[in-house]
Amino acid sequence: MNPNKISDQIRKSKYISRDLSWLRFNYRVLDQVKDSSKSIFDRLKFLAITSSNLDEFFMIRVGSLYNYIDYGKERVDYSGLRELPFRKKLLELAHRFVNDAYLTFNEELKPHFEKNGFDICKIESLTEVEQKKVDKYFKNTIYPLLTPMMYDNYHGFPLLMNQILIFGVITKTNDEIKAQHRLTFVQIPPNLSRFYEFQRKEKIIFVPIEDIIRWRIKKLFRNVEIVSVDLFRITRNGDFTLEESDDIDADFLQEIKIKLKTRKKGRVVRLEVERNTSPYLMKALKERWAIDNANIFTATNLIDLKGLWQIIKHNQFRDKLFRQPSPVQPFSLPSDENEDLFAYLKERDVLLHHPYNSIEPMVQLLEKAAEDPYVLGIKQTIYRLADQSRVTAALLKAAENGKSVSVLFEVKARFDEERNIKEGERLEKAGCFVIYGVSKYKTHTKMMMIIRKEDEKVTRYVHIGSGNYNEQTSKLYTDISLLTTNEVYAHDVSEFFNVITGHSLPNDYQYLITAPKDMRHQIAELIRTEARNARRGLPSGIVMKMNSLEDKEIIDELYKASKAGVPIRLIVRGICCLRPGRKSLSENISVSSIVGEYLEHTRLFYFHNNNDPKVLGGSADIMVRSFDRRIEALFLIVDEQLKKEAITILKYNLKDNQNTYVMREDGAYIKKQETDEVFNLHQEFYKLTPEKLVDSFSLQQYLQQAVTVPAPKVTDAKNVRQAQLVSDDELGSDEDSLLSMDETSLSIEEIEAAANPEPQADLD
Repeated sequence: MNPNKISDQIRKSKYISRDLSWLRFNYRVLDQVKDSSKSIFDRLKFLAITSSNLDEFFMIRVGSLYNYIDYGKERVDYSGLRELPFRKKLLELAHRFVNDAYLTFNEELKPHFEKNGFDICKIESLTEVEQKKVDKYFKNTIYPLLTPMMYDNYHGFPLLMNQILIFGVITKTNDEIKAQHRLTFVQIPPNLSRFYEFQRKEKIIFVPIEDIIRWRIKKLFRNVEIVSVDLFRITRNGDFTLEESDDIDADFLQEIKIKLKTRKKGRVVRLEVERNTSPYLMKALKERWAIDNANIFTATNLIDLKGLWQIIKHNQFRDKLFRQPSPVQPFSLPSDENEDLFAYLKERDVLLHHPYNSIEPMVQLLEKAAEDPYVLGIKQTIYRLADQSRVTAALLKAAENGKSVSVLFEVKARFDEERNIKEGERLEKAGCFVIYGVSKYKTHTKMMMIIRKEDEKVTRYVHIGSGNYNEQTSKLYTDISLLTTNEVYAHDVSEFFNVITGHSLPNDYQYLITAPKDMRHQIAELIRTEARNARRGLPSGIVMKMNSLEDKEIIDELYKASKAGVPIRLIVRGICCLRPGRKSLSENISVSSIVGEYLEHTRLFYFHNNNDPKVLGGSADIMVRSFDRRIEALFLIVDEQLKKEAITILKYNLKDNQNTYVMREDGAYIKKQETDEVFNLHQEFYKLTPEKLVDSFSLQQYLQQAVTVPAPKVTDAKNVRQAQLVSDDELGSDEDSLLSMDETSLSIEEIEAAANPEPQADLD
């Protein structure tokens, strides 16, 4: 399929590719790196995040694509492309992202290192005294851990680890009649620090560990000639789908453990190399792993930019990073009521909005329940936990105190499987009833219920939200959650626990919408109601805030509602497969994405419902996996005061003009233009007062305002390439195929040439 047809196919589709949309999200994170108003350490932090994001993208999304390619299965992307044309486009655009990330690092960050009190230095730039320090570190710490692994006719190809730095060393001996090249691999142990660091006057010097090893590599290869020494890193397919199983105890855990091991042997989907890597080595690696140049990414500086975390988190620079304000007290929970949450929650519901409100009320409630003699039992779902989790500690304490503790640990929480298994086993040993997942479904919902005997009756204290029971990430992720003793919530949550821990088929819930039961159907019906109201001339409106929007059925319902005249505002942090603003399809839909200091994790849905708004929050995104392959729950917010708080959250998200990117019809995202009033929601929520809360009428007025998409600005020739990436149709105009499948990544010189066109080039 030629490039013109690929681009045409992408443009014509009414859906945007999930994976191409994800690459756009990572570009929005990269845009934070380019923000010169941030400290150099915050900019490095966002660059490290883009690197971590890309690692997971290759392991899971590109890995999933190769599951189809390698096994000859048909896959048609939302763009309409089959497996191989889509692979071509996806990897081409991934190359462009990597090149832009390195260009940003080299040109916009590195020149500012020295004036900020640090530098990343090569061995040759060190003084003789400094080199002696480094040499001592090599001899005492690094050298004993290195293990050369030869590959030749007598030694099989070694198992090279996923996502660690590896040297490929080619050697030969001089005493042989015919010089024979030998290939040896040296893996850098991942438990060593990425940099050796020392103080030079007022500056901290960071020396990359690979430079130290390369400097002293001859210690491993005595009496042979070293032909070449090249650093590389591989990413393996980490995507696996668990087979359906009715047995979810010991056998199920064993299945999980076996699957985890396959990640170490998964097929290679990406190879990162240095420039001018030995052709001999490249040929051997390409043949071994059945990859071509499209899978090979050339680094123009450090391979694996996640290593920058060592600099970012250095104690000396701690005060240079973004400082998070102290949490504010929830409006629905006066500070003097924290002492007796059991009594307070019997009177009214509490809405928490993290990180602006601390997660402490929920944690303290659980800790008090563990010690309270009147608490009979605790039930909880757990997806991800913090290190040294207070949640686990409280559950263990509750079990030790003789309370009935039931915990559903999701052992299919990607990359947290091993930790969850270990934590679950700890709870089991303490006497808790632990369930490791529910058959073929992943339990993603966030729920807790405390059963307490009070006089002659039992009161159920419920917590349900959009975020994990993780005290650490609650300080960085925006989420909402509800604490309540309302009997309707309590009944619904009790029924829900009976479904996921037993064999129960409940009637309809009153305040919950659950998956896989009927979440897609109910959300679709809420959208249809807005469309019917619009056709009848009644007020209508939809606002949805989520991480990802990918489910075609819901997208189609939103398209129909748009045609009916419903104003629709979507706030989607990451993947968005809906195409907004297309004539006769989605003219009444706008899509924005907020990327800033906090990770937007809240799921919050508003339906105007003819002046009787329905507002829901919870764990689910609008994705096929959320509706069909996960256990999810959305909860209806019924308290009028809490409903106003939720509506205000949505309005502030729509009003923000400091962290918001507006999506265009072609799939591009453009930074929202500032107005005379600077509005940064990540600051304004700390200033929010009860008097500033808005109601449905205020939000509805906001929905009626026309949405304008700003045109891209090109103010600096050096940034032309970045601006073009933002403005190209679906990242794929006919003229943007700068990388052919027969080339490796563009060199830094080629990128700079592309970013500085001839004078006659039209930059409009």
